[in-house]
Amino acid sequence: MAIPLREPAVAGLFYPGDPETLRRDVRSYTSTSTKKIRATACVVPHAGYVYSGHVAGAVFGRVELPQRFIVLCPNHTGLGAPLAIMSRGAWRTPLGMVPIDTSLADTLKALFPMLQEDNGAHLKEHAIEVELPFLQTDLAEFSFVPIAVGTGRFELLQKLGEAVAAALLRDREYAPGKILIVASSDMNHYESDEVTRVKDKLALNPLLALDPGGLYEAVIKEEISMCGFGPAVAALTAAKQLGAQSAELVKYATSAEVSGDYDRVVGYAGVVIS
Repeated sequence: MAIPLREPAVAGLFYPGDPETLRRDVRSYTSTSTKKIRATACVVPHAGYVYSGHVAGAVFGRVELPQRFIVLCPNHTGLGAPLAIMSRGAWRTPLGMVPIDTSLADTLKALFPMLQEDNGAHLKEHAIEVELPFLQTDLAEFSFVPIAVGTGRFELLQKLGEAVAAALLRDREYAPGKILIVASSDMNHYESDEVTRVKDKLALNPLLALDPGGLYEAVIKEEISMCGFGPAVAALTAAKQLGAQSAELVKYATSAEVSGDYDRVVGYAGVVIS
């Protein structure tokens, strides 16, 4: 049986399709003079690099990148299972192939059977793909587990986070900083810059306070169109169970800073949890 290979869906659209241009752009986004820290999880945006690459790069430039990752993203396409994992094969970007961490993925499925093997949910979804070149530019080798989250039910997001933490604690190689949980999410969408900054702060306050329930309540109550609140709730739940003590807002921006359109913007936040 052929090994599943997920081909790039948005190379040349969300980020450069030419490898050298891509590497150069990523290096410009991740260059930092600050000391790198060991992290448990992070939240990074996934828009086109021209808009949010500098925010994602600030996060990946801030942390010590390990060689294993769990990357959770929203399901923008609506395709596939509500909780879709790939546990076999590899993903390709213009910078090469990235293998899936089969052992860790299998442990996750055993601990949380609501995770369904579903390659189709990932084929056209951009929100994990755009994060991989940041890792590929810095690391010679690494593996990851891709999970697309298409449910907004808090109890399922909480259980997913608990399963992620339990899977890491069962892993023979796990130690703090050895496996990074990445939640791929943009913030509020398509309202004015002024409104978006207010709403994003309402979401970021509980996120920075390590309060997954508070984040969920803020998003629902205040009608904040944070597309990856599910991945963020799950990642925050896992990080707390793994002993995380603090969260840092590394960078925040809106699309208006690039587009000049302050009437209809998207917010981008980069957060490191350690």
